[in-house]
Amino acid sequence: MTLLVSLPFLLIASLVLAEPNQINLDAARFSMMEPGNIQPPWRVTGLRGRPRTEYRLVEDGGKVVVEAQSSASVAALVWDLSLDPTEYPVIHWEWRVANLLESSDIATRKGDDFPARVYVTFDYDLRRLSWLARTKIRVARLLYGDSVPAAALCYVWDREAPAGTVTRNAYTERVGMIVVESGGERLNEWVPVTRNIYDDFVRAFHEEPPRISGIVLTTDTDDTGESARAWFGDVMLSVAPREVQSGLVPNQQEKDHDRPIE
Repeated sequence: MTLLVSLPFLLIASLVLAEPNQINLDAARFSMMEPGNIQPPWRVTGLRGRPRTEYRLVEDGGKVVVEAQSSASVAALVWDLSLDPTEYPVIHWEWRVANLLESSDIATRKGDDFPARVYVTFDYDLRRLSWLARTKIRVARLLYGDSVPAAALCYVWDREAPAGTVTRNAYTERVGMIVVESGGERLNEWVPVTRNIYDDFVRAFHEEPPRISGIVLTTDTDDTGESARAWFGDVMLSVAPREVQSGLVPNQQEKDHDRPIE
């Protein structure tokens, strides 16, 4: 179940936007933390009455990272932000996945589980949406709080969809799904990812992005009922892209497999 749109957007409906001058980007690095429970500025959000994915800080190769273990469960690791994507357009992270999900399917609600995904949420102005889209978001905010996002990018490690695929989330048009790693060739390897958030938002939504409101990490298996184990390294935002590392495809060279997101 997608954490952003199940019952709609329930898990991150409690996001509270931070003031820009209160944000310390270095403070969010897992590698600067001690092993153990999740530490600020990160926090865990779950669904009441449902098993939670377990997140903890562990040492891996001399560096502290997040380990996620999910068994028919769901939860999100959230970092609240308020940043201009023209100032911080690039996101970097590393992840490692132990296994793929046999029933995962990016095109269906029943298969909307992934061993690892990274969301970037945006403070989107509802006046830019259609009447129907505005109504859906307003109903969700009445139920779950004013911070339910109206737009998000979701980067996933998928079972079979080709890397570079851009499509809609199975639950909502307001989440752009982008496959950045596919298949099991690099299971149990640390895989670095560098993405241009600004460019990806334009590709997915065909307009310029509003302010970034948060970063969300998830390992979820509640729809498929399967189990998954994954690890996340430091998540960093920067003003310019790093050199594209081995195995990554520059945004402009990727092939589109998308439908316009309305």
